[in-house]
This record gives sequence, structure tokens and C-alpha cells, in this order.
Amino acid sequence: MGILDYIVMFVFTGIIIAAGLSFGKTGNSMKSYFAAGGAVPWQISSLSLFMSFFSAGTFVVWGSIAYQYGFVSIAIQLTMCLGGFFVGMFIAPAWQKSRALTAAEFVSRRLGLTVQKFYSYLILLISLMYTGAFLYPVAKIINVSTGFPIEACILVLGILIIIYTAVGGLWGVMITDVIQFIVLTGAVLIVVPLAFDKIGGVEELFTHAPPDFFMPVNEEYSWLFLLAFGIYNGIFIGGNWAYVQRYTSVDSPKSARKVGYLFAILYLISPFVWMLPPMIYRVVNPDLSGLENEGAYLMMCKAVLPRGLVGLMLGGMVFATASSVNTTLNLAAAVFTNDLYKSVRPDTQPKHLMLIAKLAVIVFGIMTIGVALLVPSAGGIVEIVLSVGAVTGCSLYGPPIWALFSRYHTGKSILWCTLLGLSLNLYLKFLHPLLTGISLNRAEEMLAGSLIPILFLSGYEIWARSWGKVSEEYRLYKKIKDTVSHGEKTKPADESSKAQNSFGLKILARTMAITSMIFIGLALTADQKALWTTLCVGTVIGFMSWFIHRKSGRYSRNQ
Repeated sequence: MGILDYIVMFVFTGIIIAAGLSFGKTGNSMKSYFAAGGAVPWQISSLSLFMSFFSAGTFVVWGSIAYQYGFVSIAIQLTMCLGGFFVGMFIAPAWQKSRALTAAEFVSRRLGLTVQKFYSYLILLISLMYTGAFLYPVAKIINVSTGFPIEACILVLGILIIIYTAVGGLWGVMITDVIQFIVLTGAVLIVVPLAFDKIGGVEELFTHAPPDFFMPVNEEYSWLFLLAFGIYNGIFIGGNWAYVQRYTSVDSPKSARKVGYLFAILYLISPFVWMLPPMIYRVVNPDLSGLENEGAYLMMCKAVLPRGLVGLMLGGMVFATASSVNTTLNLAAAVFTNDLYKSVRPDTQPKHLMLIAKLAVIVFGIMTIGVALLVPSAGGIVEIVLSVGAVTGCSLYGPPIWALFSRYHTGKSILWCTLLGLSLNLYLKFLHPLLTGISLNRAEEMLAGSLIPILFLSGYEIWARSWGKVSEEYRLYKKIKDTVSHGEKTKPADESSKAQNSFGLKILARTMAITSMIFIGLALTADQKALWTTLCVGTVIGFMSWFIHRKSGRYSRNQ
């Protein structure tokens, strides 16, 4: 990396942090801080969902698999498209209809405070593992690019993420997600043609790639794995408490449905473009091994991008991957403040609650940094993401989703299904290999993790239906839900939330305008191969910023 790359990277870092910090004075209520006012445009909510999910592993996890196995990585990510359509059709509108601020609030109303506390503590613990795992690839990207020690990268980046997440709330998280999506999409559209040019054309990839590089499955990631991973993704995207905020922060079930559908469309298209750089790098340098594979994506970018664009790509990668961290930090603070602290001290004043929320972000952020430092000793990011997901994902997130639709499950039945599912999956993962010497392969592990909790849930559902036992918790929940819905219909609109949403669109437009100028400026320093592509990308971003600016003006006048 040259001096210009470092300058661009630091400028982009400043833009992202400034965008997040600009919401510091607008999030003055729990609803505005944790639900972004409750009327976020569905396009922004969906792009934020996409980046929160997509960036968690794209550059390091899926990039590593793409380098090793090629098209397998694309096939795996297409299951996320199917999961998104399923969520958009059924789960997202159901969450929005619940009228709960967080998933934990729904669990409390539907299943009882005891069950809600159990889930809250457990999900906070799992969330720390995930955020630590996701902070590691951010630092890995910086480490590969600059050579700085990975421990120092984890500490510095963790502190930066904590600052703008604590100050900006959910709107700050969402706006930075959208900016990262725009920057990275533009950068990848520049990388791909330059990467093909470096190896001599598209046909060279097919000629020099390893055997079976374009097969959708292999021995480790089989058709059975894809089936299981598709089921897992439908449940994880629909039930992860951090992602639920993307469905509850829009204004209607129809908008929530669109959030899921746009997510699915993006995952139908993006893997075919985003996975090309590490696949092409396999031809450029076939000698990476072990954890070196995790840096393949950035190595390809460094090999072909002109001066300045490497720094912009790096900055985009860093904060895009970091979006998974700040999303989960916002969730952890929401659960702790709204659903744990507030239940113990219900009379706490709103101003004091906001202080507790921001302190919670800081504390959970520090714990996340500690977990990230331990990732290399646990076998690398691929092993952690897939194994933790297989063991915990469906058992934790499936039962609350089931409760959205079931009249028969009780708090105890949901709790037991969760405990039994987790226990059996933990046994199969850790104890069964020790006792029998037989361990599940990747596909079997994922399938067991996906189906075991569903079998427990459906078993109780069939039994309760056969006896006609509609749960008392469901009857009480219906009364609470009807009361909340009626109160929201008669309650005057929250003016501060409206102002925050209008302000968010203005910040997005301004930040995109600055990003456009960066692309155009870098185009003028690029060689002939990259000049026109970079210039076109910058111009398109500029037109988009102008369109959003006009829309924000109309939104303000309508309010």
C-alpha cells in the first residue's frame, strides 16, 4: 500500500465515524435509539440487513472457501437467497405485527418474563462469541494489508466501533451499513474486470483453475450440507435478535416483507460477482494454505487496484465487516437495557435508561475485543462461524419464531424445546466423538443442528393440537398485543422519531456525495484500464446521492 492508499483509508474511516456520530443528538428515546424511530425506509433497512449478514463472513469466511473450492462458496451463499425469500414471505411481517421493540420484548409478552430472561442471558453470551468472531476478520483484513500486528488491529478497530455505535444508535449503524454497501459494490465492480485482465481473460480462469473448481458441492460441503444450511439460514435470518430489529424498525408488515425480499434478491445476484476476486486469485497464486486462505480476497484487490482504490476498498471492507459487530452490539445493549435492566428497575427515567444503554454498548464492546483476541487459537474464523452456528443457531432462534405463529406452545414448552435442542446438539458436537470415536461431518452437523429443534417443536405442537390446548400465555399475549396496537393507533406520532428519520436520509445523501467525489478524484489518478470504470462508479453514486437528497426534502415537507 502506498501513501495515497493510507490517506484514502483514513479519510473514509473519518467519514464513517462522523456519519455514525452525527446521530448522537437525535436518538433521545428508547424507540429512536433501538428501533430508529419505527419508520425507517424499507430499502435502508434491507441494505443494512444485507450488510450485517453479508459482511460477517464474505471477505474472510466465504472468500477463504472461494479460494479453496471455487463455486462451492457461491452455492453456499445462494441458500441465503432462499432463506431471505422465506423470511420475507412469512417471518418478517409476523415480527412487525408483534409491535415489539425487540425480539426479547416479544418473548416476554408471549412466553413470560422467566423465559425472556433465559433467552436474553443466553443470546447475550452467544452474541459475544459471534461479535468476537466477526471483529477478528476485520483485524485480519488490516493485518494482511498493512502488516500491523493483528492484536493491535483488534484493539484499535474495536474501540472505534464502540464509539460510533454507542453514540449513534440504530440509525448510525444503518447509515454506515448503506455507505459500506455502496462503496464495496463500486469497488468490486472495478476489481473484477481488472482481475480478469491480470490473468489474461475469463477463459484463463476456466483453463487454469483446479479440477472440480466449478462444481457446486464437494465432499465437505455436500448437497446435504446445502439443504441443512438453507434451513439454518431461513431460521437465522428470521430469528437472530439483531436482524429482527430490521423488521420491527419499518412502518408496516408490507415494508417488513419487502426487507426480506430485497435481501433475497441481493443474495441471488451478489455471490456471482463478490466471489470472483478470491476465485481468480487461485490462478494468480495457488500456493496459499491454512489460515493464509483468509487473506485471499484482499490479496487479489492489492494485486490489481490502482493507487488510492486499495485504501478505499480496505476501508470499505473493514467497516462492512464491522457492521456485523456494531449490529450485535446495538442488539446486546437493547436487550440488556430494555429487557433486563428495565424489568428490574421499571421506574427508571428515560434519560437514565439512555445512559445505561450507551454504557452497555461500551461494556459489551470491551468483552467482544477479548473474544476476538482468542479466535486464532480456536481454529480460525471458518470453524467458529460454521460450528457455533450449527450447534446454537436453530435451537436459539427457531423456538421464538415458532411462537410467533403457534397458539399452543407455552413458555415451558418453548424453553424445553430450546434446552433439549441445545443439549443434543452439544452432545453430538463434543461428547459423542469422545464416547464413540465417531464424529459428524460438516453436513451432518449442520443438518442435525437445523432439524433437531424443529422436531421437538413440531412434536409438542401436534400433541397440544390433538388435545385442543390453546396456551394461556397466548391468550394473555393477544390481549396485550391488541392493547398495544390500539394505543399506537391513537397515540400522536413521535416528532423526534420523524425528525431523526428525515435527518438520517440527509446524512446518507451527504455522505454519498463525498464518497462520489472520492471515486471521481481517484479515477483521475488511475491508469487507462481503471479510469473509466472508476469514473462511472463515482458518477452513479453522485446521482444516487442527489436523488436521496431530494427525497429527504420531500420527506421533511410531508412530516
